[in-house]
Amino acid sequence: MKKKILASLSVLALGGAIASAPAMAQNVKVAYLVAITGPIAGMAPTMVQSMKFAAEQVNAQGGIGNGGKLDPQVYDSGCNPQLATDAATKAVNVNGVIGIVGPSCSGPVIAVANSVSVPAGVLLITSSGTSPKISTLDDKDLVFRTVPSDDYQGRALARTIKARGIDKVAITYLNNDYGLGLAEAFTDEFKKQGGTVTASRAHEDKKASYRSDLAELAKGGADTLVVFAYGNSSGLTILRQAIENGFFKNFVGADGMRDEGMVKTLGPDNLKTLLVSAPAGATGTGFEKFSKDFKAAGGDPNGTFAATSYDAAFLMALAIEKAGGDKAKLPQALREVATAPGEPILPGEWAKAKKLIAEGKDIDYKGAAGDQEFDAHGDVPGDYVLYKVGGSGFAEIERMK
Repeated sequence: MKKKILASLSVLALGGAIASAPAMAQNVKVAYLVAITGPIAGMAPTMVQSMKFAAEQVNAQGGIGNGGKLDPQVYDSGCNPQLATDAATKAVNVNGVIGIVGPSCSGPVIAVANSVSVPAGVLLITSSGTSPKISTLDDKDLVFRTVPSDDYQGRALARTIKARGIDKVAITYLNNDYGLGLAEAFTDEFKKQGGTVTASRAHEDKKASYRSDLAELAKGGADTLVVFAYGNSSGLTILRQAIENGFFKNFVGADGMRDEGMVKTLGPDNLKTLLVSAPAGATGTGFEKFSKDFKAAGGDPNGTFAATSYDAAFLMALAIEKAGGDKAKLPQALREVATAPGEPILPGEWAKAKKLIAEGKDIDYKGAAGDQEFDAHGDVPGDYVLYKVGGSGFAEIERMK
């Protein structure tokens, strides 16, 4: 972590040292590592679509450098550390990408960073890796994210449900970096707010039955179960068996549980007492422009990780343009294009950004998911929304604080 802070300070000291006139005349390869298979596969189509949409805008408005194009290459990271590492190895060592957008889940982000991207000096921007452990990687200022740490989400969710009158909960969490990070942050904040956690148990993924776990969790007398898992995997089974056996009346989850496939499988009538949190596009001109443009292209701007995925892909392109395609300069360039002061750049304003960079002027990207002002750890604050099941999907209830 100390190395990362030192690297960040050196970036600030260098200021605008990067040459601002890209000379690339060839296509530039970037890897999009998305969990097309695995427990969050239901979220992948919108994530891929938003990333590709960013690349399409770049190429339609002048491309990269002097006549080059952004060449996005999609790989399946599977929400699996080994699969993601294999995909990243192929992308970096065989296909020669100079940047990675993704992977989708926290464990794969940590594995890819430690084994592939950091040793190779490749910039990585994840739009959905949320574990607090990512903040403390010894990453040489090469790992960033456009989605807030689960420390933010877990605490915001705890404050929100406590304010809604839920005073006592039981918690079950997936035994991985994602589940543990959320559970720790939520538990700490919920207790600080005066709430009671009657029981908290880790669970393993893909078990046929969680009935014994649920029976133990129910012994404490809480009627609300907090589930930090994935709605396409253990989260689905846990909800089904909790409802079938009457262990709990109310349910709370985070972004991994905002899965429309789960709603279709269990039926919306059975999930009327389910509340879930998820990152959302920030209110303001950045999200408004992204929302209008993405809808016109057939996308859902309110889809889970749609805004953060778009920002990660667009910021990667801006950094490449600023750095003149020099892989070693990408981290510094990323900080420069994302940080005030500078001429504001909204989603889709590639031609404007390209012209200003060529003129040696500073820019400040105002993204779909917020300003994306990276701190010393490559983290950003963010916006979260609390949802309930509505129709065949999820309907917004309130913005979380």
